[in-house]
Amino acid sequence: MTAYREVVVRTPLALKVLPVVSVATFFIAWEIIVRTGVVPDTMLAAPSTVTQLLFDKFTNVDPDGALLHQHAWISIQEAFGGYFLALAVGLPLGLAMGWFNVAEGLARPIFEIIRPIPPVAWIPLTIFWFGIGLPGKIFIIWLGGLVPCVINAYVGVKMTNPTLIQMARTYGASDWQIFKQLCIPSALPMVFGALQIALACCWTNLVAAELLAADAGLGFMITMGRRLAMPEMVVLGMFMVGLTGAFIGVIIDRVEKRLLAGIRR
Repeated sequence: MTAYREVVVRTPLALKVLPVVSVATFFIAWEIIVRTGVVPDTMLAAPSTVTQLLFDKFTNVDPDGALLHQHAWISIQEAFGGYFLALAVGLPLGLAMGWFNVAEGLARPIFEIIRPIPPVAWIPLTIFWFGIGLPGKIFIIWLGGLVPCVINAYVGVKMTNPTLIQMARTYGASDWQIFKQLCIPSALPMVFGALQIALACCWTNLVAAELLAADAGLGFMITMGRRLAMPEMVVLGMFMVGLTGAFIGVIIDRVEKRLLAGIRR
């Protein structure tokens, strides 16, 4: 007989069904509103029309010049390129700024000047520097993800328990040893929080960049839907942006949980 038995909390069936009912009601109401003419189909496409276009775009490149999965893949490449670059630069910079006075003195003034500038404001210069290809998109996405990475890592280091720091100094630990063995582990919860925040910022700025200057991608598909007066293409592009972003978010969440579990062990 075991001394401890896991408590299983059973969710009522009504609560399990409730999300399905909510989503179904939303789409049915949307379909009725468009079909009855409350909102003209020239302004908003019905879900059935969007679904029809969804299946058509798997095999038909018209009218925007690419298949649906090609648009999604291009956007994912651009998003992950800028995202990982933001992590690689922003997290070490924020950690260093949080502990080393020299790093904070050198980097923080420049960071505080750049931080309030929206990444989309850099798009005209980015077009001059990189054109409308992949490097320019990655640069805009990198700017969007850099800020939360630096801030979260910086705050995480600053939240290190000062009593532990003082105790480490008493035992003769150097600044580098305190930073590596005390500050970085203490900042990890904030660092992992930056993974999700930076992802959201990168994905948002990706769509903004593609809306203004692109020749492929989900944002470009939305722009083409506007130009061609096809609201169903606009809605499909928006739906794919949300679905793809949510899928990437789930992956990041699972990776984060595995890393945290490994650290706890």
